[in-house]
This record gives sequence, structure tokens and C-alpha cells, in this order.
Amino acid sequence: MENRITWVGLDAHKRNIAVAALFAGGREPEQWTVDNTASSIRKLVRKLERDSKGAEIRCCYEAGPCGYALQRQLEKEGELVCEVVAPSLIPSKPGDRIKTDRRDALKLVGLLRAGLLTAVQPPTPEQEAVRDLCRCREDAREDLHRVRHRLLKFLLRRGHNFQDTSRPWSQKHRKWVRSLRFENTLDQVVLDEYVLAIDQTEQRLKALDQKLEEASKLPIYCEPVAWLRCFRGIDTITAMIFAAELHGIERFDSPRKLAAYLGVVPKEYSSSEKTRRGGITKTGNRHIRRALVQAGWQYRHRAGVGGKLADRRKGQPARVIAIADAAQRRLYRRYCRMAEKGKPKNKIVIAIVRELIGFLWAALHPSQLESRGRRAA
Repeated sequence: MENRITWVGLDAHKRNIAVAALFAGGREPEQWTVDNTASSIRKLVRKLERDSKGAEIRCCYEAGPCGYALQRQLEKEGELVCEVVAPSLIPSKPGDRIKTDRRDALKLVGLLRAGLLTAVQPPTPEQEAVRDLCRCREDAREDLHRVRHRLLKFLLRRGHNFQDTSRPWSQKHRKWVRSLRFENTLDQVVLDEYVLAIDQTEQRLKALDQKLEEASKLPIYCEPVAWLRCFRGIDTITAMIFAAELHGIERFDSPRKLAAYLGVVPKEYSSSEKTRRGGITKTGNRHIRRALVQAGWQYRHRAGVGGKLADRRKGQPARVIAIADAAQRRLYRRYCRMAEKGKPKNKIVIAIVRELIGFLWAALHPSQLESRGRRAA
């Protein structure tokens, strides 16, 4: 059956694509380059279909800035399968010091044929749109952090430092910033520009938050977001980041695999009788990891249900609320035990997040819904 498959490796870039194709029955791959345009890709598919003579066609290229547009166009133009593979999981030879587009395409062909590549789960166009909305909101949040930092450092250089005990960017702090006046006209221009940039970025962030609130009501996100909001530290924004970036928790058949995907498991360097573990791997999706770390800090407080959390839980399944309550009790005890041992707070929170992922998986995974339904029956 393997002889009736045409294997194709694509090294895709903005302007062109290096192609290496091992046609069915062939011994050596053929290589050429095409432009990364719709018409050239259409011609590429026709050539592959013609030269394959009815054999199955399997293509792959590395995930990168070109996204999933190439995959969708290839599969739309012809009867073939195209996989987007994870670049960080591509095997490499330590002694190989030459890298070219042709070599990369040739390497992908061999690894695809050998089954040594790890495919990335592609989102649908609708899921990708919501995911990019979440990332746009994160970009706005980072922009706000940067412009606030610039203003405070400018004021510090001019000898102005907020001495009150109120936290930065509270109402009192904002009033203090707006009350400042400089004798030098240019200094006043700089201050006004920074304040204007902060106001504009905050408006952008509010608008994007509103759009995410609207997106959370879509049928695909409505239920998982409502269930995630039952957990302490997780409101609509964090829930949407989790749901949109993951696009399907059913992809992971255990919480350990989900934790590994999110990069919160420790590194390990073991050989013979020696075992060495380091910090977390930080592989996978950093957007979800950052959001969950922020949520993990909330579990340093004693377990309880406040007014806002109680409102978020109204009308939600008792099963999900029970899991969320169990998470509160266990994670608070875990935080206290590790704190008593003198562990660094950052390390404690990462341990909390790793366990929190298990509770989230139990609340959302379809297999848990089915098993609990059978036990209830």
C-alpha cells in the first residue's frame, strides 16, 4: 500500500514554496519551486495528481507565519491530504550544519514517509477567527502595559513619583497623573501624548473585551465557557482564551497529555541511574499557560464562594460546580503545604496550575460526561 502513496514535502515561505515529491513507485524525490500564489498552487495540485497516476497524495509543511491557508487551498483544489506539522518536534541531526529550502523540503518527505512527524490540529476558519480575536486582545493588553510603563519612567526621570499607598492606575493615581504640569512645553507635550496613548489603548481593550463577550455566546463556546466560569479565578476572558486556543479538549484523552501540551510539566534529563528534572518545558500554547497562571494565583486564598462567583454559577450543572469546589479545597491545601515547606511562590503556582488543568479536563472532557452519566443511571 505504501508504494501507492505520493509523499510531498513543502517548505513554504511568503513568496515561494520549495517542493519535494516522492511519487508512487519512484525511488528518488523530484524537487522544484513554485510561487506562493493561488494560481501556482492550483497548478501544483494538478501536477501532483497527474504524475501520481491515481495514487493517494499526502503533503506536509511546517507550522509558521503562513498559517493554515496553504493547507486549506491544497485540500480544496484536489483530492489530497495535507498536514501541518509542529516545527519544534521535527527530528534533527546534531551534525547537520547546512540548511536550505530544498534540503528542508527533502527532509520533510523522508520524515513524513517514516511517520516521524507530529501533526498540528488545525482549527476551522471560525475557530481561527475567535482565536485571533483573543490574541488581538492580548496584544492590546501588552500595549497598555508598555505605554503605562513609558509614562511612569518618564515621570520618574523628571522627579515625579507617586507616594500614596494606593495601587498604580487606581482612581487616585490617575487623578495625580492628570494634575501634573510642566514648565517646559516639550515635557508637557510628552506627558499629554503618553496620557492620550493610555486612554486610546484602554478604549481598544474595552472594545475587544466586549467583542469577546459576544463571541462567548456563540453555540460552540457557550457551554464550555459557562462551565469554566464556575472555577475560581476564571471569568469570560480567561475561559475564552482556553476554549479558543485549545479548539477541542476532546483531542486530549488524559489530563497529563493536556498539561504536557500546555508546557507545565517539568523538563527531565535522565540517563542510566541519574535522574535530573528542571523547570517546566514551556512548550505548546503560551497564551493558555499565561492565562491559567494568572488564575492559579487565586487559589492562595481560603476556599469560598463570593458574590461574583456565585452569580457565574447560577444555572450551571451541579457536576461542574462540585468539581470546581473540589478544586478550591484541594488547591488551597496544596498551596498552604508547599508554602509551609518554604517553596518559592512562583513554583507553588505552577504546581497549582498543573493540578487545575486536571480539574478543568474533568469538567469539560466528553468521556467524563459519559462515565458520570452511566454511574448516575
